[in-house]
Amino acid sequence: MRRKMVRLIACPRGTLVRRWVVMAGMALLLGGPARAADDPSVVAVDDPKSGQIEIRQGDQPVLRYNYRAVEPPEGYLDKVRANNRKYARPRSNYIHPLYGPGGEELTKDWSVDHPHHRGIYWAWPEVMYQGELADLHALQKVFARPTGKIELRQGDGFAEIAAESEWRWDDKTPIVRETATIRAHETGKHGRCVDLRFEFIALTEGVTIARRGTKAYGGLNIRLAPIAGLALSGHADPAETSPRPAWQSATGTWQGAASPSSLIVFEHAANPDYPGEFVKFEYLPWFQPTFPRSGTRYALEKGKPLVLQYRLWICDGQPASEAECRAEWQAFQATRSTDR
Repeated sequence: MRRKMVRLIACPRGTLVRRWVVMAGMALLLGGPARAADDPSVVAVDDPKSGQIEIRQGDQPVLRYNYRAVEPPEGYLDKVRANNRKYARPRSNYIHPLYGPGGEELTKDWSVDHPHHRGIYWAWPEVMYQGELADLHALQKVFARPTGKIELRQGDGFAEIAAESEWRWDDKTPIVRETATIRAHETGKHGRCVDLRFEFIALTEGVTIARRGTKAYGGLNIRLAPIAGLALSGHADPAETSPRPAWQSATGTWQGAASPSSLIVFEHAANPDYPGEFVKFEYLPWFQPTFPRSGTRYALEKGKPLVLQYRLWICDGQPASEAECRAEWQAFQATRSTDR
């Protein structure tokens, strides 16, 4: 029987006690004590094996943020249809793997069916600049590339990555400066919160973003690893409701896991065009909250930030009830857009 939740997860703010700065692929530790392997604190570290940033709690992995470019695995292109190989581009600035309660991988990278799918990534299939169209989602003509400006922060009950990237047109001309902030909280009795905050600032005039055909997919994209008994669902209170809770979830037993778990996505009500529409492709499997509103192209004004915020709730056991999801959504709304 599922235990009753009084409070789902405490996600407190904290103070900076440790910082790394990574420039040109080099990590410099600026301060903070070494931690024992059995320390239950959640920490962000530069992983020597992958060259990427990992967040861990004790000896358990939480997630990997692939800041630097990731090349196709050896032998991968031989498995991809010839007409799909153009999408198998080196990619950066995404989360994979995101790990579940038992250390199983919840996300998938380098799928054979959709080579551009890459774990959890924030990208749009229609990026327009000076009247031309490119595809950040499918890695065509515009790419998010690391600038080398990154900080790893340690706080009271959380670890955080704040990383700057540039969207480069033709992989050369910077058109948007992006800061992705990924904050993972310590695991509570019922799971873990991972908060995502994205800030996009156009560096030039004439940049817009849109969903595929302005009405299909685009925004925060989540490609799942193989999962048995998958259930994808979305909820949004009626439009006249205020406040208006909304969330989306994937539930099932992931490959390598002994029991079911859930990945639930909450949006912050401060996001423009809140709430996003629920788009899912169960056969892949893949789902997302979309942005922007259907039938529109969102203009990124030069120098004016667009901020989008989300919370991922990873919990084990039976699916969370509607009451539990409402409580967690409300807890997330208490975080301010300026919290970093």
